[in-house]
Amino acid sequence: MAADILLWLRPDLDFKFGENQLTIPHISLLLAFVVNLGLGFLVLIKATSYKRVNLIFSILAWSAAGWAFSFFMVYLSGDHPNKLFWGRMGFASASIIPSAFLSFSIIFPNEQRRINSFKLILLGIPALILLVLSFTNKIVFSLGTMPKMFTYGPFYPLFSIYLNSYLIFGFVFLLKTYKKVMGLEKLQIKYCLLGMLFTSILGVLNNLFLPMIGYSMLNWLGPSFTMIMVGFTTYSIVKHRLMDINVVLKKGTTYVLLLLLLFIPSLILIILGQKIFFGKLNYLFTGMMFLVLFLVAILFYRIKPGTERAVEQLLFKDRYNYRETLGKFSRAMVNILDLPSLSKRIIEMMTQTLGVEKASLYLLNDEKGGYELFESKNLGPMGSLLLLSKGAPLPAYLQKMKEILIKDELAKGNLIDELKKITEQMETIDAEVSIPLISKGHLIGIINLSYKFNRDIYYQEDIDLLTTLANQAAIAIENARLYEDLKRSKSYIRRADRLASLGTLTAGLAHEIRNPLVAIKTLTQLLPERLEDEEFRNHFLTIASGEVERISHLVNELLDFARPSNPKLELEDINQIVDGMILLVSTESKKKHIQIEKQYLPNLPPVKVDREQIKQVFLNILLNAIEATPEKGTITVKTRSFMKPGGQLFLQVEFRDTGCGIPEEHLEEIFNPFFTTKTTGSGLGLSISNQIVQDHKGYISVESQVSKGTSFFVNLPIEQEHPKRRRSDFENQQTSYFDP
Repeated sequence: MAADILLWLRPDLDFKFGENQLTIPHISLLLAFVVNLGLGFLVLIKATSYKRVNLIFSILAWSAAGWAFSFFMVYLSGDHPNKLFWGRMGFASASIIPSAFLSFSIIFPNEQRRINSFKLILLGIPALILLVLSFTNKIVFSLGTMPKMFTYGPFYPLFSIYLNSYLIFGFVFLLKTYKKVMGLEKLQIKYCLLGMLFTSILGVLNNLFLPMIGYSMLNWLGPSFTMIMVGFTTYSIVKHRLMDINVVLKKGTTYVLLLLLLFIPSLILIILGQKIFFGKLNYLFTGMMFLVLFLVAILFYRIKPGTERAVEQLLFKDRYNYRETLGKFSRAMVNILDLPSLSKRIIEMMTQTLGVEKASLYLLNDEKGGYELFESKNLGPMGSLLLLSKGAPLPAYLQKMKEILIKDELAKGNLIDELKKITEQMETIDAEVSIPLISKGHLIGIINLSYKFNRDIYYQEDIDLLTTLANQAAIAIENARLYEDLKRSKSYIRRADRLASLGTLTAGLAHEIRNPLVAIKTLTQLLPERLEDEEFRNHFLTIASGEVERISHLVNELLDFARPSNPKLELEDINQIVDGMILLVSTESKKKHIQIEKQYLPNLPPVKVDREQIKQVFLNILLNAIEATPEKGTITVKTRSFMKPGGQLFLQVEFRDTGCGIPEEHLEEIFNPFFTTKTTGSGLGLSISNQIVQDHKGYISVESQVSKGTSFFVNLPIEQEHPKRRRSDFENQQTSYFDP
């Protein structure tokens, strides 16, 4: 049998269909011809415009195809007189390959070197000369039989020098280009180098050096393996997204080993079977069987997933689709950042997918020192098990093992005290399966599932699915908690900014309230002496009532601003809100003798806003304007309405000061958190104001000139279909700033 296999590898047998002379060399040479010819046309067709790279490579591929076809015809001809012609044709085709390879290496991958076509033609002159000489006895004198097939002429050494020198120069140019380029072009050259190197080694060894010492048995390998060179380079030219070359090498090595481990034993069994049952070996039949095995191996891998899905849909309709379930779960987790909603969705997805009756979710609560029941389904009164301490048997074991626990499996180890306590705790919380939620090596939660509706056990496929879902759920829960922490932090920051504004106002308001009180006190002291003076009494009442009204108005505005209230969007008069904020800052403006001019457009349409939040915006901008404006300066506040090009109606409040202005390079940064050019302040006022206005579907724009002043424009849409309501300012507030 070994002799038969070796015989099948010989290329010098006559080729006749239906007889026993079909060999591997015949098949590989014919395949190389077809593949190289087709890939050459493919690269040429794929050229979006006239590209020399594609054309030269196509010539290289067609030359390799001609080389392979010529050697195929040599072995096909047997002792026919045409055998010498095809041998010389093989050398003629091979003489084009080095010149085409060098030209290709110079300009690949994207005309890297500016070289004109005339110089490329000069590089091809040796190829043309040797092509002509190949059809004379100067390179191939005669053609015989194995093992020494070719008798060479006097110019054969020249052909060898040309071949090797052009190949070496080609590799040098490719390596130089490889060092210069990056990204996709670098990967393209990697593919080209790998294919060319592998083919060159085999070609030079088996078609140049071995024949020189009189051994031509393997000269079919050179033309056959040009498929690797042409295939790799075609892939690098045609494909825009290339696989990592290391992945290609790994997969290639894997496939070669699989061929050695599976197909060679299969080939031996096919040959042995023919010998035993038919008494002779048919090489054509052997090749066909080998091809069938190869196709079956490829098709099995490709049709397996579709077949599994079809069988599941026909015979196991009640079973879940593993991949579909993971996809739905992943999409749901990405879109939910609210922790209660997320927890409810996790429990619903797991119970519906696996058909589970009861479920519970415990999440870590560091403040309470354990795992608190956060979400459940169909559970009865839990009593003391609303909180599992960190040291409880179940959480402690899950933290240590970090894997899913199945109560039935643990029950087998009930003789161990630790496992017995765990199973008892699982029974108490109706848990057949306890799933740990692990994040950064720590247990952040536990999902407990009861028995299924159909009372089936949890299969290995179920456990694999639950493990994957638990990993995704842990990440989603961690993200939701981070989002909650972020919202809480923003709430604290905005409250701090609110308090800072109050601190600025109250110091001045104390002085503002004291002055009228002194006047009222003086008048009150004079009143007993001049009680009968009607003119004095009337004057006193007018002054006192006016001052009291003013104090009341100031205090009410301050309390309205300071007192936390639930966020609510209502139709408001913007002119009235701006007026109230100007009153609040009047003390600060008087300190610097700053005049605040009001230019309100009357009869403005009401705007749907959260009154308290918009107050904070106006107050921040006014305080900044007062601080930036020098003494005896002017601040102008205007209100107007305008229509954007799209037809949407906006209301605009403009705050213009005559202050120092903002440098142009800082205009893009003033709304960034913590950015400030002042020596005091947190740099959060404008950032918070901008966020509030954006939440009302509006925007703030700024114009400024250094040493001339700044204008802030607060733009609010007059009609909002679904205005956003922010609750973060008022979360976690247990007491008021002031007790009215």
